[in-house]
Amino acid sequence: MLSNVSRGGVFLGSLDSIDPARIVIVGAPMDYTSCYRAGSRFGPEAIRNVSDVLETYSPALDRDLSEVDFFDAGDISLPFGNVEESLKRIGTVVKEIIGSGRVPVVLGGEHLVTLPVVQEVSRYYEDLYVFHFDAHADLRTAFEGERLSHATVIRTIAEIIGGSKIFQFGIRSGTRDEFCYAKENTNMMPGSVLEAVKSSLDVIGKSPVYITIDIDVLDPAFAPGTGTPEPGGCSSSELLESIYALKDLNIVGFDIVEVNPAYDNSERTQIIGAKLLRELLLIVF
Repeated sequence: MLSNVSRGGVFLGSLDSIDPARIVIVGAPMDYTSCYRAGSRFGPEAIRNVSDVLETYSPALDRDLSEVDFFDAGDISLPFGNVEESLKRIGTVVKEIIGSGRVPVVLGGEHLVTLPVVQEVSRYYEDLYVFHFDAHADLRTAFEGERLSHATVIRTIAEIIGGSKIFQFGIRSGTRDEFCYAKENTNMMPGSVLEAVKSSLDVIGKSPVYITIDIDVLDPAFAPGTGTPEPGGCSSSELLESIYALKDLNIVGFDIVEVNPAYDNSERTQIIGAKLLRELLLIVF
């Protein structure tokens, strides 16, 4: 079994054992640097809890979760409030997953949990690209005096793999400095998320790709349950179509972060998070 991971409720269709699994899901229940509304540490549990509302079959992909060998290992045990140790533990678990020849899938938690995941994935896969879906640029050098923050995560990742390997979709919020940095260093794609994704595919080819989805890439009308909602986002239909457009990429891992169930009693944010997870599992398979 994996280090510091405890299993509770599981996602729809999960295997009962890790042994035959090709894909492993872990939760990273951390929200220590959230700057507006904390609570995304309850996101992994919420996504699992609503997954039974879905069918295992995806008509859009004509595939069923019964065809996918995936295992939901549970949540990583994290020391509350200790950012560096929590990131270290997340990285350790992801390293174990990759080292066993499996694909890591992480449920957040705040967006900072993506950092140790990409660190480990990039050590294993050369020429790694990152597809970043988000309302926010996350390109600050520091936030409230902290270098490690959900607002700095993509900037830090750019320093690890190179900004030219990062494609950003749905971004509509950030400082002037962040947008200037993006213009010079990353591939920030304005306008329609779907059209931007399609225009990026030829550049990637068969290179390994890691996908990180901050649920606030969606307009708050579709996903109000998030820490920092930002009006003007895409619809759930457009985001799903964008995911389907990625089906021929060499996806070597992904995460879904910033689902905050405390701010969505309707559960629609959790449900779209669960559906995104189902579709991505079917695409990776």
